[in-house]
Amino acid sequence: MADRLAIDGGSPVRNEFLPYFRPSIGQGEIDEVVDTLRSGWLTTGPKVQRLEEAFKAYLGAQNAVAVNSGTAALHLALATLDLEAGDEVIVPTYTFAATAEVVVHTGATPVLVDVDPESGNMRPTDFEAAINPRTKAVIPVHIAGQACDMDGINEVANRHGVVVVEDAAHALPAGPAGDLVGRTSRFACFSFYATKNLTTGEGGMLVTTDDEAAARVKRLSLHGLSHDAWDRYDEIGSWYYEIEEPGYKYNLTDIAASLGLRQLDRLGELQAERMAQAERYADAFSEASWIEGACAERPEEHAWHLYIVRLNLDQLTCTRNRFIEALRAENIGASVHFIPLHLHPYYRNRFGHRPETFPNAFRLYERSISLPLYPGLTAADQGDVIDAVMKIGASFAR
Repeated sequence: MADRLAIDGGSPVRNEFLPYFRPSIGQGEIDEVVDTLRSGWLTTGPKVQRLEEAFKAYLGAQNAVAVNSGTAALHLALATLDLEAGDEVIVPTYTFAATAEVVVHTGATPVLVDVDPESGNMRPTDFEAAINPRTKAVIPVHIAGQACDMDGINEVANRHGVVVVEDAAHALPAGPAGDLVGRTSRFACFSFYATKNLTTGEGGMLVTTDDEAAARVKRLSLHGLSHDAWDRYDEIGSWYYEIEEPGYKYNLTDIAASLGLRQLDRLGELQAERMAQAERYADAFSEASWIEGACAERPEEHAWHLYIVRLNLDQLTCTRNRFIEALRAENIGASVHFIPLHLHPYYRNRFGHRPETFPNAFRLYERSISLPLYPGLTAADQGDVIDAVMKIGASFAR
């Protein structure tokens, strides 16, 4: 990597490439996984149950069901609503593929709406404007870890009889202490993907205030069986089961749950690292007029899953894409969150959307860059990121 030419034709700020993300796995996680491997129980079993109970206690949730992805959690939440063709679910266009594709898989229609031009989150006004008699649910997304206005969204939803399914993939932990995201809506769905604030490699958790829905989600997550493997094969279990309704293969394994148990123990320290890094970025970029730091109305309530900066392109002679290329030339990894759904061929062709259909989301997309932010990112590494960003901005500044 050292022979890469930087933006000015000279040497890059780093000799080795800094990846956009690295997982934070300690000896505790390793020991817990080894314990599981030695236990003889690898699939859904006692450690999944422990993780569900621990997560429920941490969040203050009424019910928690562990599954194999955040996408599975979203799909299962919608599955309990028995949606049909012609039903509609309102989804922000500024989100990842999973948020809307689970709606398509139920046979219902995703109805896209624009987002707040600063936070990228769904606004109650946009949500309410899209409601009609076919609307059954809404999926607000807490972009980057900043909580949506859930008081406003829930008020609108309650008034119109619409079920709220929070896409909380980025939002652990987000919100004020004692009132974290996921406690108030009927459903909230968390992701434990490799890059998330708490990881099980692949995995997720559905929390719900509805006891009957929780029981159905648990059943649907494993083929609709009346008993899971732990119920059937432990020392007091029974081999007998019944298929109560067609389900899916969405159960989490004990191997994955082992990682989650130790990650949950460490979540406070991991979050403190993320917040400190976010503060350092904010301080470093505060005087540069050509860049806006991550939107955070209340930084202490932000999960800081992502640190997204927005370029003021009218003050630069480059595009966002060219800026990212320049970062790579400086041996700095970066990403973009997200390509709005209405720009993708499926949604564009099916619904006739154009880039300007949702102008706020499109403008955010054109200007956004996600910078490295993760536990274990050293001060020196983050300093290199800052130096590279400032160097490139100065080079392209008008």
